[in-house]
Amino acid sequence: MSFKILKFNCCGLDIHKTWIFACIGITDSSNRTEYKQARFSSFSKGLNELCDWLAKYHCNDVCMESTGKYWIPVFNILEQHGLWVTLSHPKYTKPMKGNKTDRKDAKWICDLYMCGMVKPSFIPPADIRELRALVRYRYKLTCMITGEKNRAQNCLTVSNLKLDDVFSDVFGKSSRSITEQILQHPGEKFDVAPFVHGRCKTPIEEIQAAVDGAISKEQAVKLRQCLDHIDELNKHISEVEQEILRLSDKYEAALNLIRTVPGFNKNPLTAIQVLSEIGGDMSCLPHSETPRLMGRMLSS
Repeated sequence: MSFKILKFNCCGLDIHKTWIFACIGITDSSNRTEYKQARFSSFSKGLNELCDWLAKYHCNDVCMESTGKYWIPVFNILEQHGLWVTLSHPKYTKPMKGNKTDRKDAKWICDLYMCGMVKPSFIPPADIRELRALVRYRYKLTCMITGEKNRAQNCLTVSNLKLDDVFSDVFGKSSRSITEQILQHPGEKFDVAPFVHGRCKTPIEEIQAAVDGAISKEQAVKLRQCLDHIDELNKHISEVEQEILRLSDKYEAALNLIRTVPGFNKNPLTAIQVLSEIGGDMSCLPHSETPRLMGRMLSS
């Protein structure tokens, strides 16, 4: 059985941490394909040599698997050299079982690609990829803060300090002031009234009863570290957000359009998160892909 060849000069790449195996398939007018194979280092020098090798055979069309994070620097350098790069999920390029080698894998990817049997992955422009990296990092920092808050709450719970029963936010202004007083003067009784914000609806008597506990020296050390770490993480998030806002300035029109969706205008970063995942150009996506990408992004 033979397949119709759609790409008459293309390359398949099998990417590893240290080495990259490349296979160019050049098909003549008689549908006879000649293969050129080579191995390159994954260092920047080796990737530039790969680009020169592709230029030698006038090959501007490259296909590769999304192997971990190793494909990213390869993709970036090939893109900078003006090559058309198709990235595919490994499930679409998985070779048949048998006598498997890296060179055979590169040839297999090349054969699939030249016959149009590779489903490309969506890769946004370079500036959107940078924005996406920062937005996802901000999300990770937010998750770290949640973890530290849970540990801090655990310190308060085992010390029978019931701040979560009298404050809606244990890390709010009033509750944090009381916590700092407890840490600075462990074991001492004090009047909570000066530390409670005037708009707090909980009676002072209940708050006073909630702090009638005893925190040990060890729990105090742990709680102090948790709170300091939360403050540090909030500082990092603030700095990352400044860079996110700077990178997203050029997409203000697209962001304003996204914010017309109900619920997307409450937090300015929500629209930026959507933009970082799907980009600003919807013409490159099939209509069926956009809802799936947005649903995956919102579920994270």
